[in-house]
Amino acid sequence: MDRPHLPLNALRAFEASARHLSFTRAGLELCVSQAAVSHQVKRLEERLGTILFRRLPRGLALTDEGAALVPVLAESFDRIGHTLERYADGRFHDVLTVGVVGTFATGWLIPRLPDFRVRHPFIDLRILTNNNRVDLAGEGLDYAIRFGDGTWQGAEADRLVIAPLTPLCAPALAGRLKSPADLAGETLLRSYRADEWPGWFRAAAAPCPPLRGPIFDSSVTMAAAAMAGAGVGLLPAAMFRAERDEGRLIQPFATEWETGAYWLTRLKTRIESTAMCTFREWLLSA
Repeated sequence: MDRPHLPLNALRAFEASARHLSFTRAGLELCVSQAAVSHQVKRLEERLGTILFRRLPRGLALTDEGAALVPVLAESFDRIGHTLERYADGRFHDVLTVGVVGTFATGWLIPRLPDFRVRHPFIDLRILTNNNRVDLAGEGLDYAIRFGDGTWQGAEADRLVIAPLTPLCAPALAGRLKSPADLAGETLLRSYRADEWPGWFRAAAAPCPPLRGPIFDSSVTMAAAAMAGAGVGLLPAAMFRAERDEGRLIQPFATEWETGAYWLTRLKTRIESTAMCTFREWLLSA
C-alpha cells in the first residue's frame, strides 16, 4: 500500500506554533514569515478537516484536536533528530546503553572511558547508574554491569573484576583500630546485604558485634560517609584505589572477604549488536 503524502512543512509549522502559541515566534524559529507559518497551518487544517488552533486577539489556543496531535509530532520530530545526529562526521554512530552499579562506574569504568572513546569514536555510550537493582528488559538496556555471583535468571554473564570487601575508614578513625576486635567500639556502616559484616568477621576470626550503624544502598555513598568520619565502611577496596592513594580512606586490616564480583550481563534473548560485541571485548581486555 502506498504511504499517503505527508505535509512535513505544515506539520513542522504546526508543532512550532503549538510550542510557542504564536505564529510569529514559530516563524522566527523556522526562519520564515509569520504569514508563511499561518498559511501552512491553514493548509494542514483544511487537509485534516478540523480546526487545530483558536485564533485569539493575542496569540493562539490549541483546540482538543490540536492538543491531541502535538505529543505525536513532538516525539516523532525528536526521534528523527536523534537519528540524524547519529550520522555526524559522515558515519553512522551506534548507540549503546549500559546500566552500571555506581561503585563500578566511579571506581573503574569512568577513568577508562577516554581510552574507549579514542578506540571506538563511533559508539555513543550512554551510562545509567543504579544501586545494583536493574531490569535489563524494562529499562531497555543493552548491558548491565552489576555485583553478585553471576547467576541472574535469563541473563548471560561475563566476570569482569573480583572485588573483595574490607573495612575502610577515615585516617583519624583508623588510628584507633589495632585489631578487628576494636571495631566493636565503632559505628559500622552497613549495606542492604545483611551478611557482609558477619562474613568479614568470620574471615578475620573475630566475633561480630551487634550491628546498628546506618544502612546505605550504594557503596559510593557509604564511602563518602566513611571519609567524613561517620564510621567504618565495609567496601570493595579495589573500587576506591584513588581515595586510598590520596589518604582519604585507610584500610586498617589486611583481611578481605570475597562475596562476589562485578559482571557484564545481557539478556540471553538479546542478539548482540556490533557495538555490544565491541564494548564487551574492550571491557574483558581492559
